[in-house]
Amino acid sequence: MLNWVERRTGFVGMTKDFLTEDVPGGASYWYVFGSATLFAMIVQIVTGIFLTFFYAPSAMTAWESTKYIYAHPFQHTVLSIHYWGASAMIALVFLHLLQVVIWGAYKSPREIQWIVGVLLLLTTMVLGLTGYLLPWDMDAYFASQVAINLTLNVPFIGGWIQQFVQDGTTMGTLTINRFFGLHVWLMPAVLVALVGAHLTIFRWNGPAGPPVEDPRPLRKGRFWPDQLFMDTVASLLVLIGVLALATFWPPFLDAKADPTVQFTPYPAWYFLDLFGLLNLVPGNLEILGAIIIPGFATTVLLLLPWIDRSTTRVLGSRKFILWVLGGSLAIIWWLTIWSQLSIMGKQAATPAAAPPAAAAKTPAKTSAAMSPAAKAGQAVYSQNCSSCHGATGTGTPPNFPPLAGNAFVTGDPNQVVLTVLNGKTGAIAVNGQSYNGQMPAWKSSLSNSDIANVVTYIRSALGPNRAGAVTTADVAKLKK
Repeated sequence: MLNWVERRTGFVGMTKDFLTEDVPGGASYWYVFGSATLFAMIVQIVTGIFLTFFYAPSAMTAWESTKYIYAHPFQHTVLSIHYWGASAMIALVFLHLLQVVIWGAYKSPREIQWIVGVLLLLTTMVLGLTGYLLPWDMDAYFASQVAINLTLNVPFIGGWIQQFVQDGTTMGTLTINRFFGLHVWLMPAVLVALVGAHLTIFRWNGPAGPPVEDPRPLRKGRFWPDQLFMDTVASLLVLIGVLALATFWPPFLDAKADPTVQFTPYPAWYFLDLFGLLNLVPGNLEILGAIIIPGFATTVLLLLPWIDRSTTRVLGSRKFILWVLGGSLAIIWWLTIWSQLSIMGKQAATPAAAPPAAAAKTPAKTSAAMSPAAKAGQAVYSQNCSSCHGATGTGTPPNFPPLAGNAFVTGDPNQVVLTVLNGKTGAIAVNGQSYNGQMPAWKSSLSNSDIANVVTYIRSALGPNRAGAVTTADVAKLKK
């Protein structure tokens, strides 16, 4: 039978060559990161396919279908494995790249193999980002809203990117479907293609081996059975770790997304350093933390094989690269810890939302008393503005000023419209308190009608504000 298959496919010979190839330096647990990452990817694909049988991607059903999964032990376990498997995969890809940098295995002739590896890390992080929104709970909604709005900082095409990922002027069913399509179809296809390319190039170049001056004295070892056994042990440990985390620390499902409630989101751990960087830079320099620094770091990673001019992979000849690596890791850890503490402080300072019964007793201007334009503006505000300025317009110190009771908001309507159109940067003072955030320009992502309605709402119906309305024609005159 095997001979029959071999004559028609060559699979048997290819498998034999693969299993009997030499491993430079012999079998080692240093070589298990790639296979463990591949195993984690397979776990993610299998559990992800299973979860699509129960998940319904729409604003009316996403949270409800996720809650259904939580209510059934087996489905909940699969979801927990998928949740923790994502973290495991991102961590393993990072560790694999870290080992490659330390060993200098990105040097000739493995430059393209390294670039594909960096793209794999970016792809897994995009998968984590797009999957974060799908439960459609409070944390998923507000964390994703922050990420979507950050795309407005991209020069020239920021508005287009924001429109593409959000699929409209507000977050809703179309946004969930866009993220679902990216998470379930496009990005997995990109991931599988990159993994295939990475493995093909690896088979062509062969393993790099330890970073020694002369590899000839290194002892040889076979992939089968020694290295395959070590790869299996590592994959089994990954599975045990993911199962333990899924059993004892399953993911938490927050309340259903409600953009009218003030909420401080908590990002995924692998984005904490980026959130820390964003909180560290001044509000008028948000583009520095959102685009320039991450873009520069990514470019350096991609060009590392050409930046490192050393002639060998020996550690002693690459001291500068290793020092930069150590400093970068220290900065990442510091930003992660600082961001964690900062978010915890903000969450503790955020006032808890009043229960429905209490909220019903609170006097407020009801939607019935609003003009049609203000009602429409309330929806625009809830989707685009409330995560920063608060559901009731109270603001979020020290970055986002209050809009309710703000003399600027109820003053010259043209200045308010211009601020919404073109954004606002730099330090300002409102009611005796300083704020230093950055408001993006909304002229490319909101229609003239949306801008007119939201300005009308914040001027005439938000908190104590009772100023005049703004029309679409007013906005069109000021828009440039």
